[in-house]
Amino acid sequence: MAVAAAALAGGTGLVGCERGASVGGGPPSARPTKTGCPTVLAGATAAVRRAERAHPAASGPTGGPTAVRDKRIVYVAQTMINPGVAGAAQGVQEASEAIGWDLRVIDGQGTPAGIQAAFSQALALRPSGIVIGGFDPNLTSQQVAKATAEHIPLVGWHAVGTPGPSRHPKLFSNVTTKVEDVAKISADWVIAHSHGNAGVVVFTDASIPFARTKSDLIEKQLATCSGVRLLAVENIPISDTSSRTPQEVSSLLSRFGDRWTHSVAINDVYFADAAPALRAARKKGADAPFNIGAGDGDPSAFQRINSRQFQTATVPEPFSQQGWQILDEFNRAFHGTPASGYVAPVHIATAANSRGATTWDPPGYRAQYRRIWGR
Repeated sequence: MAVAAAALAGGTGLVGCERGASVGGGPPSARPTKTGCPTVLAGATAAVRRAERAHPAASGPTGGPTAVRDKRIVYVAQTMINPGVAGAAQGVQEASEAIGWDLRVIDGQGTPAGIQAAFSQALALRPSGIVIGGFDPNLTSQQVAKATAEHIPLVGWHAVGTPGPSRHPKLFSNVTTKVEDVAKISADWVIAHSHGNAGVVVFTDASIPFARTKSDLIEKQLATCSGVRLLAVENIPISDTSSRTPQEVSSLLSRFGDRWTHSVAINDVYFADAAPALRAARKKGADAPFNIGAGDGDPSAFQRINSRQFQTATVPEPFSQQGWQILDEFNRAFHGTPASGYVAPVHIATAANSRGATTWDPPGYRAQYRRIWGR
């Protein structure tokens, strides 16, 4: 996936902290009574309040072409075990019924060979359009080239690192939130929640360029508050979270004790695997460390948040809304008009504003797309 070089430069401005290493090995010091960054704190608090609102600033594009008829779409999924991939697919299914198109979902089973086979199967169906559901198009470069040669538009979901059209690889549009926005609001939440005084651990997967970029941006934003101290950056591949996270969390608790007040992870899954170690250390689910997931917002994350069990917040993707947007982008491609340019604003879900929901499903977009499509 594309990595923003500018974002990487200077992305680790917290002095003394190395990736995978800790700082401040001495005894815990008294927490300061005043914030070390009043101006930054004020901005972070305002941003968090906006992001916690139940109604987003915009629920989708305000205009566009009416629906064309008799189209067939194939959704090639990285793996339907992934809650995000499956959630977006469900949104595409719902939207296809609303617009009157046929949809076929093919599961790539989470392996390069499986994804390539699924894409080849999609091409054999000679569809009107193909969704690249949650995998790097470079993994299927031959199939992408064939689709382009056959004038089959491709729309990605989390396929590349930035939203909107892509030239290399060739995508009519890529539907995702902005990694810069997700990273910033996650760090802002830590600054606001801690009143500008926090000891933070960041969990990332440095083997994934997109994830590494996100964690670097999180660190950069945390560094804007002088009262926030980065204790450690834990590099744990997502594929190894269940085996490695409990042990790493136990080590972090031993090293930092009460100085560890907050955590940010590039995916909610880290906190599912951290919970047993925190529980074994007799930590209470609603107490420090206070944890926020900088991405996804799968149902299990909402369950932990709503039950106050070792996760306080998440920055969720609006999976269903993004599924409807995917269909709208195809409709624009079929009309020969540009992509919508719409990017869903970031949202922070907490127990206070989720009201027991297990996904982030913003209001208004279904009626808006139906109005645009004339459905």
